[in-house]
Amino acid sequence: MGFIKEIKKDIHSIMERDPAASSALEVLLTYSGVHAVIVHRAAHWFYNHDHKLIARMISQIMRGITGIEIHPGAKIGKGLLIDHGSGVVIGETAEIGDYCLLYQGCTLGGTGKDHGKRHPTLGNNVMVGAGAKILGPFKVGDNAKIAANAVVLKEVPPNSTAVGVPARIVRQNGKRTLDLDQIHIPDPVAQELAVDRMKLAKLEKRIAQLEAMQNVKEESKNADL
Repeated sequence: MGFIKEIKKDIHSIMERDPAASSALEVLLTYSGVHAVIVHRAAHWFYNHDHKLIARMISQIMRGITGIEIHPGAKIGKGLLIDHGSGVVIGETAEIGDYCLLYQGCTLGGTGKDHGKRHPTLGNNVMVGAGAKILGPFKVGDNAKIAANAVVLKEVPPNSTAVGVPARIVRQNGKRTLDLDQIHIPDPVAQELAVDRMKLAKLEKRIAQLEAMQNVKEESKNADL
């Protein structure tokens, strides 16, 4: 009965938050995010009862069907909405609180350098935008928002908005902390190229000065001869 209640909570949560959902039956039959979460709950049961091979087989089959990869070891709270879903990846030690929202292409992954707890923990009511990457064993606080395509490598406080590569906190508790938004984000590659161009211009200027000094020396030497 607990399993059925969890499914009902998931569907009810989607009905409340997704304006495209016209009925509970539509959500149950056509939403790939719902299918992935439902099957994950079954796979998670096998994982916790030391049937890890069966759990992994179930998760891989569902990955092939939905395009959503959730490791059976991940802990997911109630009411998770995976919108569209294709390309979503959730790692083994990831934890997701209640009523979170994940858009397509986002990743809750690791960096490859951690052991044990390797993946992030999301608090309640966290929104992760399309293509965003949250990498590492840190906490993303309650009600936080991660902008599309952001790369988050450190903890995000509650009630904050993080944007950019690497992500920076631009809003916290309703107040702007940086003059940035999700659209007008400085391009870090372009900034780095600009710095390199400035260094190159200085080197070219210095070389020109040295060449001029060398020419003066040569002319002076020729004049003495």
